[in-house]
Amino acid sequence: MTDRPDLGRLLTIVAAVAFWGWLLSRWATDWLLAPLGIGPGRGENYLSPAPLEDAAGTFEGTAAAVGPLRVRVDPIATVLDGAALAVEVAPVLADGAWHTIVLTAVSLLLGLAIAVPLAVVRVYGGPFAWFALLYTELIRGTPLLAQLFVLYYGLDLAVWLNDVDVVGRGFVPEYAFWIAIIGFTINGSAYQAEYIRGALESVDEGQLTAARAVGLSKSEGIRYVVLPQTLRYAIPAWTNELVYLIKYSSLAGFITVPELYYRASRIASTTLEYTPVFTLLALVYIGLVLTATDAMGRLERRVAVPGLGGGEGRQQARTEGE
Repeated sequence: MTDRPDLGRLLTIVAAVAFWGWLLSRWATDWLLAPLGIGPGRGENYLSPAPLEDAAGTFEGTAAAVGPLRVRVDPIATVLDGAALAVEVAPVLADGAWHTIVLTAVSLLLGLAIAVPLAVVRVYGGPFAWFALLYTELIRGTPLLAQLFVLYYGLDLAVWLNDVDVVGRGFVPEYAFWIAIIGFTINGSAYQAEYIRGALESVDEGQLTAARAVGLSKSEGIRYVVLPQTLRYAIPAWTNELVYLIKYSSLAGFITVPELYYRASRIASTTLEYTPVFTLLALVYIGLVLTATDAMGRLERRVAVPGLGGGEGRQQARTEGE
């Protein structure tokens, strides 16, 4: 019984190393080695899928003798076909994963920068409290896809960005990618503002009173006393927003952003291998989500202090109090 957790942990580490080893090596090949003429080239496979396809053809429609019975081995052919397809589409999925990761990370951080002041205004009043409420309710009350369509088709952002010389050149993405970042930032900021507002309201009011008593102004008390506690409380909800953005980044494909879902759907529509392609897509999404969840869990434990910012810290403080 004691060996099971260790085995599970080992398998998790092996899966993580394989997943991120594939992504990092693929990105290094495409962006660093390929321009120097080293390796298989940008977008080219490391291995040929032909041997796997030949092996699948050998097993397809055949049967193996198991004692007096003959058992069909078509499932082996199916697995080999899937492995061959995975080898063939791996470069395209890796490139799509890069766009998904960048889109998610940049949108999350920019959204956080907008969400914090929105949440502070909502909780502590001020002349713009009504604007913060209107903003969050309007954004949360409309579909993300509709917001992307308005930004992409309804406004002149596409025309303006397309006229910028650096957009779409070299490592700079096309204008659709920048519009997607704007859309996800706006949408994510509204949800994050509500998460942070809830965390702000969970901080005892006496904390701000104590800050004022030692000579801090109200804004200084919020900045140096309340917000550090708030952001610790908000990490679990922030994790939820990160997972949300990873999955719903697929909506950017509807405005031609070449992210993970967009690339997989194009492959599936071309090869008509919908089930295996979208199974591979699901595996990549699961890898990204589990990595993000684990990273945020580590962050929560890293910044947790007794009584603040994490279940372990609050439990420790409760135990010490008893």
